[in-house]
Amino acid sequence: MRRFSKLAAMAMAVLIGAPASAEEWAPKGSLTLEIGFAAGGTTDVIGRVLAKVMEEQTGWNIVAENRTGGGGIAMLTGIAKRPPRGDVIGMGVNMPVLAKLATDPDTMAFALDDLDYLGTVASTPIVIVARKDAPFDDMRSMIDYSIENGPISIGFIALGQRLVMEKVARETGAKFNLVAGEGSSETMKLILGGQVQAGFSSGEHFPFEDAGDMKEIATTAPERVSWAPDAPTFIESGIDIFFDPVFFIATTKGTDPAAVAALSQALDAAVATDEVAEAVRNAIRNDPKNLGSEGARQMMLDGLENFIALNN
Repeated sequence: MRRFSKLAAMAMAVLIGAPASAEEWAPKGSLTLEIGFAAGGTTDVIGRVLAKVMEEQTGWNIVAENRTGGGGIAMLTGIAKRPPRGDVIGMGVNMPVLAKLATDPDTMAFALDDLDYLGTVASTPIVIVARKDAPFDDMRSMIDYSIENGPISIGFIALGQRLVMEKVARETGAKFNLVAGEGSSETMKLILGGQVQAGFSSGEHFPFEDAGDMKEIATTAPERVSWAPDAPTFIESGIDIFFDPVFFIATTKGTDPAAVAALSQALDAAVATDEVAEAVRNAIRNDPKNLGSEGARQMMLDGLENFIALNN
């Protein structure tokens, strides 16, 4: 009897000390979703709907906060340096991180493997747009126009966009004056005002295209996008370049595997809802897509290789 009691006590101790499963794990207190971009932008709008749905589905208290700087790099730096408690997750976009790691890795305070990836929310294809009366209709004719008539001014807001056009210039002999803007909305104003002849958009041009004031010239996606079927890819235009900005969610490296699993499951369930799908479609005219934890990590690793090649 004493032996049985001793074994039972040992078994109970093991159970008590065993790590929680994904189904049992819950944050101790509030879970913070840090959004790496300013309030009111695309990432913020989608992120806040995502946090709301996750809270409703899990019963956790989830607080969405904006932490801006460096296109999400400041937010991810903070997460990478936090204790791995699973109480803070971050929503960023892959491109600013990958472009910086590819061009200036020594100034980055974290590497890709300093994060645990929970999954993705959606990709947001980038297009080059121009005013409706621009003297070119696609990437090839824009390049030819530049070669024949001199530099074309292109508005951009991100390092990756600049790298793309610099590579196009190197490979084709085209000449571009690259004009940095504070945001895509400013780029749209510059295009409409004639200060630049074309620029990058992740959907900010939709109202102007619908009004007949703009047209889509090319997409950086690996395949033509559904909402711009007439815009050829860079690859179709003879330029071996593609990139696809992706919204992803990550937390601190070394977080309890049960927490990572629970957070990943909560993210996946939220991304599958109609409410998140509607928010994504309204913002970027695309469908949600979760690559999962390992898929998100591999997406980042493959993307870094792509950006390193782009910079060479």
